[in-house]
Amino acid sequence: TNKSSPTDVRRVVEAIMSASVEMESRSKALEERLNETKSELNALQTNLTKARSEARTDGLTGVNNRKAFDELLAQEIATAAANNSPLCLMMGDILVASCLKGGAREEDYVARYGGEEFAVIMPGISPDRAEQAANAIREAVQARELVKRSTGETLGRVTMSLGISTHRPGDNSGSLIERADSCLYTAKRSGRNCVIT
Repeated sequence: TNKSSPTDVRRVVEAIMSASVEMESRSKALEERLNETKSELNALQTNLTKARSEARTDGLTGVNNRKAFDELLAQEIATAAANNSPLCLMMGDILVASCLKGGAREEDYVARYGGEEFAVIMPGISPDRAEQAANAIREAVQARELVKRSTGETLGRVTMSLGISTHRPGDNSGSLIERADSCLYTAKRSGRNCVIT
């Protein structure tokens, strides 16, 4: 039988220890790289979330833009149809973002529809309650005085007209918008500063 000499045993032990140290070193390097990668991924995720938010926000007013509005309305119509739940759409002829945000519920979506028009998607609300909310917004806008920043001169008060449509079976975005827009047009013709549902 071949017997291992103390020297052979020492060499094997040294080789094992050397390999162990090398593996530990590689493990630390891999762990550091993994942590770096995690940080990079977190930064990318944050930037992506910010970019998505900016792509859906109106730069002038800070509310949802038309792209976000179109997506959200289609989504809420599908939900209302599937759950047989109420849904209202409010449209107005002047955009006062702070009054809209203040008058809208947490679950409502305020969006700039285009030019001076805005829209509020109102899930799970009856026409009566939607009309109450619209009147509260209209009164909040009317209560504000416009002031010229450069001179401090009072320019008077703003009035607004609002139109509201209610989701019906078979509605799509186009038909809901068309009825809200038609109500808004009627409100304007009726002497402005009113709500038509």
